[in-house]
Amino acid sequence: MNFVFISPNFPDNFRNFCDRLNRNGATVLGIGDASYDSLSDMVKSSLTEYYKVDSLEDYAQVYRAVAFFAFKYGRIDWIESNNEYWLELDAQLRKDFNVTTGVQPEELALWKSKAAMKPVYKAAGIPSARQHRVSTIDDAKKFLDEIGGYPVFAKPNVGVGASATFKIENDDDLQAFFSAVSGKDYVMEEYIVGDIYTYDAICDPNGDPLFESSFRCVNVADSVNDGTEAIIFVMPDVPEQLRDYGRKALKGFKVKSRFVHFEFFRLTEPRKGLADAGEFVGLEVNMRPAGGFIPDMMNYSHSTDVYQIWADMVCYGHNNKVQDGADRWCVFIGAKDTFSHKHTHEEILVRYGDRITMCQRMPEVFVAAMGNQMYMALLDTEDDVREYSSFILDEQAPLLMPSLYK
Repeated sequence: MNFVFISPNFPDNFRNFCDRLNRNGATVLGIGDASYDSLSDMVKSSLTEYYKVDSLEDYAQVYRAVAFFAFKYGRIDWIESNNEYWLELDAQLRKDFNVTTGVQPEELALWKSKAAMKPVYKAAGIPSARQHRVSTIDDAKKFLDEIGGYPVFAKPNVGVGASATFKIENDDDLQAFFSAVSGKDYVMEEYIVGDIYTYDAICDPNGDPLFESSFRCVNVADSVNDGTEAIIFVMPDVPEQLRDYGRKALKGFKVKSRFVHFEFFRLTEPRKGLADAGEFVGLEVNMRPAGGFIPDMMNYSHSTDVYQIWADMVCYGHNNKVQDGADRWCVFIGAKDTFSHKHTHEEILVRYGDRITMCQRMPEVFVAAMGNQMYMALLDTEDDVREYSSFILDEQAPLLMPSLYK
């Protein structure tokens, strides 16, 4: 199998995908804009060959790289980056080189446009927040009348992450929002009061899940916009309704042979015309693995190797990986230097050292969303999660995730 991996060095943990493909005997061919010398030893040892381009944004250069690989190694079987930013690049390359193992350009609107997602949710029987495609202030106010007024949440129609998002709570905020995003493609949604849960899956060529997981987290947009700290935890099990909705979403969005990350709200109070407290509603779909350390947290939580499961799906169409132990809670805490905390770094390590699986300072680019200092631990019960979160974040913990402390 000839597999072209776009940007195999970023993010850093994606080197594991290349490594597992290589272990399975695939010919892994990397294309990136980083110098070969800057690649990690794992990436170098996983790749059969690496082709450096000046910029991955320059399609002609990337096209020539794939053409070179096809000439040298024969027909290309897969082209993938596992990165939502490069979805369009991946798809266009597949079309141009007749690679049929992934989504084609004409199918991408369903995955990238938040407005296009709404009809799919409806057809699949998954409730989702009412939405308005931003045009004029007058139309926005009509939408506000329809949903019962402020607050609303606005975000780019096509985009990844929590940047450039807005919580709009009054007319002044609305005016400021329109001034800030004039001419840009945005959607506005009713503001849902609830906890963010995810449905993460690796699905086979038929769109059936080979692996499923779920994590809860604080609202990343709030962490960025309000400067709050972060709590994320992978749960031992996927709640039943969430599993059902996740599988329906896989079919509705016609997902095949991918690692995906779907986001849902679990309402903490009822929303008329939408759902009752405790029920799930669709938020958005992301056709990529969850970001940051989440894949590694899944490995810890489920005693498995999601990178190997994905590589087995690519190479064999099924999962050969057997779970090695019990399911537990894997918890990430992102503490920010702007907050004072009762317990020092050393005290945290003394108390939880035997349960901490990762501990490090975060690069500046991730601080707004994930904090300056991260602590990841493997815990047995939900009570342990509460105690661990409170020990590190003090009174911030129940404010960040109040439903965890009820």
